[in-house]
This record gives sequence, C-alpha cells and structure tokens, in this order.
Amino acid sequence: MSRPTSAAAASIADQGVAALTNIAVVVCAARQSTAEDFAAFAIVYTVFTLLLGLGSAYVGQALTLRHGTDAELHAHCRDSAAFTLAASAALGAALAAATFALPGGTAAGLAALGAVLPVVLTQDALRYAFAVLGRPHLALASDLLRCAVVVPLLAAQPHGTGPGRMVLVWGAAALPALALAALSLARLTRGSRGPRPFALLERRHLGRRFAVEFGVGNAASQTAVVGLGLFANALAVGALRGATTLFGPMNVLYNAATGFGPPLLRRYPGAHAQARAAASAGGALAALAAVLALALTLLPDGAGRALLGDTWRAAADLLPATGSQYAAMALGTCGLLMLRVLSPRATLPIQIVFSALSVCCLLAGYALGGITGAAWGLALGSAAKAAAVWLRIALELRTVVRQQQQPGHGQGTGPAPPGRNG
Repeated sequence: MSRPTSAAAASIADQGVAALTNIAVVVCAARQSTAEDFAAFAIVYTVFTLLLGLGSAYVGQALTLRHGTDAELHAHCRDSAAFTLAASAALGAALAAATFALPGGTAAGLAALGAVLPVVLTQDALRYAFAVLGRPHLALASDLLRCAVVVPLLAAQPHGTGPGRMVLVWGAAALPALALAALSLARLTRGSRGPRPFALLERRHLGRRFAVEFGVGNAASQTAVVGLGLFANALAVGALRGATTLFGPMNVLYNAATGFGPPLLRRYPGAHAQARAAASAGGALAALAAVLALALTLLPDGAGRALLGDTWRAAADLLPATGSQYAAMALGTCGLLMLRVLSPRATLPIQIVFSALSVCCLLAGYALGGITGAAWGLALGSAAKAAAVWLRIALELRTVVRQQQQPGHGQGTGPAPPGRNG
C-alpha cells in the first residue's frame, strides 16, 4: 500500500474512531443516568459540540490549509496547539466560574465542562496538526487510546450518576490521549521555534471566515436546542440527543463525504456528470438513513433501553422525524458538495438563510407539538435546505449549458471548467 493510500486509510479510520467514541459516550451516559440527568448531560454535551465546532473551524480548518517548508508547518502546528490550550483554558475558567455556584444538574455539568475543556479541545486540535504533518496514524493512535479509556470509565459509573461527575469523568479520560498526542507533536517538531499562540489572532487568519460559516450553519440550530433545554424543556434536549445518537453511523458517512467528496466529483467529465454522481450518492445515503430509521423503529423496547436507558421511551417517539431529517441531510450534504465544485461562493448565503429557517421550524414545531413537533421542525428545515441547494445547482448547470453554447466555446487549448470556482 502506498504512503498516500495509507494516510487516507488512517484518516478515514480516525474519523470513524472519533465518531464511534462520541456515540459510545452518549450511550454510556444515557444508560447510567436517569432521564432527567441525561437531559442535563445532553445540554452540556451540546454546548461542548458547539465549542468543538467553533474550535475546529477557527483552528483546525485554517491549519489544514497551511503550506510551506517543514519548519514553517511545524511552527504553525505549535502555534495552533498553544492557542487552543490558552483559549480553551480561559473560556473554561469563565464557564466554570459562572456556573459553579448555580443549582441544578445542568449548572454542575457546565462547571465540569469548564474544568475539562482545555483537555478535550486541545486533544482535538492536535488531530489536525498530525493531518498537516502527514502523520494521521498518530491522530488515530491518540483517538484509539481515548476510546479505550473513556468508554470503560463511563460504563463503570453507577446508575444515577449526576451530569457533573459524568462530564468530569469523560473529560479526564482524554488526558492519556492528550499526553500521547502532545509528546508525539513535540517529537515531530523538535528544533522548531517556540509557539506563538497570538499569531492566530491576526486579522488575516482564515479561521475567522470559517468560524463565521460555522456560526451561521450548524451552530444556529444547536444553539436553539441549548436554549430550548435551558428555558423550556430539558427533557426535549435529552430525547433529541438520544435519537440523533442512534443515527451516529450516518454522521460518519456524511463526514467522509464532506472530506473526500469534492476531489472525487472532479474526476467525472463535465458538470452534469458530476451532478448525477452527487445526486446518486445523496439518494443512496438517504435510502440508507430510511432503512436505519425503519430498523430502529422496529427495535424491541428491551434492546432500546439497553442502548439509551430511561431516555429510550422519549427518543423512540422521535425516530420517524429524525430519520426523515437524516434522509434530507443526505441530499443536502451531497448537494452542498456539488455546489462547492460549481460555485463555492454560493454556499454561504444558503447556509445563512436556511439555518435561520431551521431554527424557526424547530421553535415553531415545539410550540405546536412539543418534543415531537421540534423534531419534525428540524426535519422540515433540513428538507427545505436540501431543496434550495439542488435548485441552485440546477440554475448553475443552466449557466454552464449557456456558456457551452456561446460561439467560440471550446476553441482554447484545454477543456472549459465545469463551473465558477471563484
């Protein structure tokens, strides 16, 4: 196996292990908690997911676009790791201080999250550093160690463990993985200059744009879910988290498509062939989501409770809506990949408009139908976004056809591009 093939395999395996760990964490927390305590844990975990996505956008995605000499890349990786550690420590301290003295399981969980935030976010940032340095197998080793430590520790907690302790155990379990990753990075970058974490605060840092895109994309609906739990019904967040966790394998496939889709699409000759390939992939993933939803709906109550504990009953009612949401997400994800190939600048306006629409559908659905209505609201928002994406693709394809019909088209030295890439 060639080195590039080995690196790609290690990257895919690392994504799978990270996703599997997240699924196992939620399953263990649901099994070992009461429905009320898991609802509080789900709110805290959603806050963590928001912060993780923001950190990945600001630090990780920008880091993966760095290029230069080995010494320059080593310095960029050290800068990113140091910035993540410092920023997450400051944010974690503020979060812990603000929630430590507040009553309730959610406040205790948020305080615990503040304490472990530097550990979990820095360990994740180092995964991107290894990708940049061409050592994805080191990220895989770190994530395997984390999975091997965190799952048994969470599973060993007694039933009824509160969200504060659950979050502390989860975060502390990442310490061995962080130590391994930090030592590996230190060895790889030995001899490079000292870290300059403030370099990531420069105005030209690409992470600012990626953070904005994340904020108007995934973060909007997740923030609405957190608000729903804090100000309306915490059990709703627990049920939504439980239902979406059961569709975790689909997230692995969506992440793989996002990471490797554009280069694969560009191998097809012409924009229309690329669009057909993207539509076929989206249809296949949507069908798989529907099959998974049907299988979960038919799951016996005993098996469901073995997975999610007391949360199973509420989560089971949401499976048709969540399955519909994931089927729509499959079409939308593959559509966004195609749109990035055709016209990359067209994706941000769609993300802004339809993320806001998803939030409105979520809140309106909850007002009309409670937890089940909220789940159907998310499904409706995802379906509307997918429809808008493919409508824009159709318009872009018409533009390509008109360009091809213009006099003089194709008389150059090479084939015309499939669409606008600027």
